[in-house]
Formats: sequence, structure tokens, C-alpha cells
Amino acid sequence: SADEQFGGSMETNVVLRSDGHIMWDSPAITKSSCRVDVSYFPFDGQQCRLTFGSWTYNGNQIDLRNQLDSGDLRDFVENVEWEVLGMPATRNVITYGCCSEPYPDVTYTLLLRRRASFYIFNLLLPCIMVSFLAPLGFYLPADSGEKVSLGVTVLLALTVFQLLVAESMPPSESVPLIGKYYIATMTMITASTALTIFIMNVHHCGPGARPVPPWARRLILHHMARLCCVYEVGESCKSPRRAPGGRAALGDAGGPGESPGEGPVGTEVPGCPWGHCLCHHDALLSNVGYIAGCFRRHRANQRRTGEWKKVAKVMDRFFMWVFFLMVFLMSGLVLGNAA
Repeated sequence: SADEQFGGSMETNVVLRSDGHIMWDSPAITKSSCRVDVSYFPFDGQQCRLTFGSWTYNGNQIDLRNQLDSGDLRDFVENVEWEVLGMPATRNVITYGCCSEPYPDVTYTLLLRRRASFYIFNLLLPCIMVSFLAPLGFYLPADSGEKVSLGVTVLLALTVFQLLVAESMPPSESVPLIGKYYIATMTMITASTALTIFIMNVHHCGPGARPVPPWARRLILHHMARLCCVYEVGESCKSPRRAPGGRAALGDAGGPGESPGEGPVGTEVPGCPWGHCLCHHDALLSNVGYIAGCFRRHRANQRRTGEWKKVAKVMDRFFMWVFFLMVFLMSGLVLGNAA
């Protein structure tokens, strides 16, 4: 018995019959210990063995036998956390090395299964819903300034839930299934937060940044953008891509010979004599050329910054789908192992 205050039997009456049969019912509350395996918590089941035998009398003096093949559970009080599946009884006869006499005992195996509905609605479902918020951090616009704070908030929420799980479990060497799920989810959220910081750095590349490398333009801006359906404003997954030498490209790199007083390069405005038109002065032409050069450099910097922003947007969308797939796989593995 695991009870420290086990004081023996209670004072009850003895029933004496006329044929010499004596029956003494002595009720007692017996406390026992059981090794608990929480590997599949909260979908775990336990087997607790209760062995009844004599310490001093051998089988030749006291022969213990069970009348039923299972324990009598008619007076069992229902428990809110555990469900009793059965209580089979077996009789064992052990012969020790010190003695030749047998020592019989009767062992009752208590089969328990944890009621997991409380833990599913209070620990598992909140963790799954919170873990689905982590990939949505990649969908959040980079200019909002809340991408990193969302990942940190989700990580703190999972830490609180993990502390609740640790408080509701007995100490054990094995890591429970829900604990593995929490650790995997926290690792995923930590990785997503680190990737978000890297993508934010790519998004905020200024005009002084280097141009996008050719391999990144070919892999990210063409293949990955088409795979993740990331297009410019006015485009869609079904619309054809713009030609690289279109009209908009000509407008971005306007020629230095164009000016407000001229038509296309090499042609003069009719009715403008040589000596009376301000368009032919060298100083004015040099100023217009300087302004046109500044405009071209500004447009080139804008185009370079826009390419880096599109790279960051494509990486955001790609990692969002990758982490959504990881959340689905981890949730499926947890439910599959629980089943």
C-alpha cells in the first residue's frame, strides 16, 4: 500500500453462523501507486495493476483465488477525467529462489483512458488556431510595420499555452505528444519571424542598393512569381505578361533631345526661326539635358527599388504557402498519432 497512514482494519462485527462458518467484512481504503506514461497526452491510456497477496503465509497455508474474471465495477463512481474500460483479474503463482513453497496472488489490471475533450477545447484547438496566424504574418503588407510584432505575439501566446500543459501533466521522462506539437510550432514561428526580418530588410532596400541579380530576377521575379500568382497592379494570373520593350519602357527613358519646345528627336517645330526661338540656346539645352538625366536616374532608382519590393513580396507569398503546408502536416501528424 502507498498509504502512509494505513492503520489496519476497521472495527466491524463478525457474522457467526450455526454451521461454524464465520464471515468478517472489513472495509478499507487502499492507496496504490501507478506508473503513468504521458507519451500520447491528452490521448493517452493507462494500465494500473493492483496485486493482492500475503507477505507471511505461503500457498499451502492461504490459497488466494478470484471468483470473477474481472473486478466488480457496479459501485464505481464516474470520474470527469478518466474513463474505466475494464478491470480484468488474473491469478499468479510465484515460487521464489529462497523457498520451495508457492506464493499465489491475484492481480487486478485497471484499464483507464483519459477523457480528452477538455484538453482538446482548452489546449489543442487554441494552439492550432494560433499556429495558423503565423503564416498570415507573411501576407501582412510590409509597410504596415506589424509583421514582426505579430510573430512575437503568437510566440508569447504559445509559450503561455505550453506552461498550462506543463502544469496539467505529472512529471515524466517522456515528452508528451502535445508538447512535441507545441515545440514544433514554436520553432516554426521562430523561423517565420526570422524570415520576416530578412524579407523586411529586402523590402526596404533604398535607391543605393545594387540591382537585382540576374539569377534572382529569373528565379524569383519570373518562375516563383508566376507560381505564387504575384503580379503587378492591373495584371492577373490569366493576363499575359508585358513585353520588356513596350511603350512604358520608352516613357521611362525619355531621350535627352526632347524638350517642351520640340517634337521627336531630329525634327524642328515649324514656324520657329533660328534666331528668335529660345529652344536653340545652348544653355537652355544643357539645363534640359541635366533635368532629363536627373529624371532618368530617379526613374531607374524607382525601378530598382520596385524590383526589390517585388522580390520581397514574392518571397512573402512563397513562405506563406510553405508554412501553411507545414501547419497542416504537423496537425495531421498529431491527430494521426493520437488516433
